[in-house]
Amino acid sequence: MTKQDYIQLSGQSLESEVLNKMHRRIVKSFMDVLILAELRNAPMSGYDVIGFIHNKFGILVSSGTVHSLLYSLEREDMIKGVWAKRKRVYELTEKEERIIETILNANDKIKGLITNLLLTH
Repeated sequence: MTKQDYIQLSGQSLESEVLNKMHRRIVKSFMDVLILAELRNAPMSGYDVIGFIHNKFGILVSSGTVHSLLYSLEREDMIKGVWAKRKRVYELTEKEERIIETILNANDKIKGLITNLLLTH
């Protein structure tokens, strides 16, 4: 068995597996920011959020995870939920719209922070 054969795991290289795990971890860690940023475009239900994350990042998150996060954001007055037909739809509060714009405008600073974290020995 060659070193390359050993590194191949279920058709994926070790590097690919590590990157996939890191990708999933980052998306889950920043899911609140991702949701808030997407709510700038239009109100969304919990299932809309699940579809958004799956379509944009290729990650399927459970409805329990998403709904728990949405309820938490609502309790913190970051979003407000209203019943529309048979589902609860969420939208940003005015205060949160300004906060999420500030976060998104700090894009270069956030990239720099992540780069510094990864370059630390």
